[in-house]
Amino acid sequence: MLPVLDQPVLAYAVADCITAGASEIAIVTADGEPGRQVRHYFTEDAGLAAYFAARSQPGRYEPIAHLHDQASFTFIEQPRDASRYGTALPAILAADFTGGDDFFLIAGDDLLMRDDGGSDLADLAAARTAAGTPAALAAATVPGREAHRYGILQARTTAGGHQLLDDLIEKPAWYEQATAYVNISRALLPGDALPYFSKLTPAASGEYQATDAIAAFARDHGTLIHPVAGRYYDCGNPAGWLAANNAAARARGLSPREPGQ
Repeated sequence: MLPVLDQPVLAYAVADCITAGASEIAIVTADGEPGRQVRHYFTEDAGLAAYFAARSQPGRYEPIAHLHDQASFTFIEQPRDASRYGTALPAILAADFTGGDDFFLIAGDDLLMRDDGGSDLADLAAARTAAGTPAALAAATVPGREAHRYGILQARTTAGGHQLLDDLIEKPAWYEQATAYVNISRALLPGDALPYFSKLTPAASGEYQATDAIAAFARDHGTLIHPVAGRYYDCGNPAGWLAANNAAARARGLSPREPGQ
């Protein structure tokens, strides 16, 4: 819920889902106050809309109103259970919501920013259709010298020229290629992938990892790797969040005020 300019990080991911054609969105939240803040932002507030309208400022409600107009939201609370935690839990908890349909699985603290108004999730869906695979993963491209900071998507190329997931390597100590595809927690998966999540056992860290379930699914089914066009920002750390704000400000032609202005 930290802002990038005038919207929280999560709102950018939700807007990308809507642009890609999603009209039903589940947000898995923490319990308590953090979850309440998320629910409040993504629930229509008629009183607030009326407040701004009465003061001839309806545009101040528009940043969230357009989300409510285009999608319905379901909120699923993830309990703070020390015995089960990790990136796979949201997909497991949302199994009834997805109901066997295809679904996007997205982390709420990553942001993709494009200058052309396009949607990387829409591109991901189109690329999956073109490749004829049941699943697809969005990938950012980073210099090989930075590969040790990420989960690496190791690809194999098909006769048709598509790149499919061969293996997922978590933060390798050494990477010899000039560039690397890295996981950015954006996947388009079929309902058939959910059993791979439900069968997960915890990693050595104790975490139930979505990447383990996706890698297991990819061993049995073709899973496309699709490089994104947007610039990737990890807003889960202060440096990435600050960089995203600076980039968004530059894109809108904003610049910081000098002292005394």
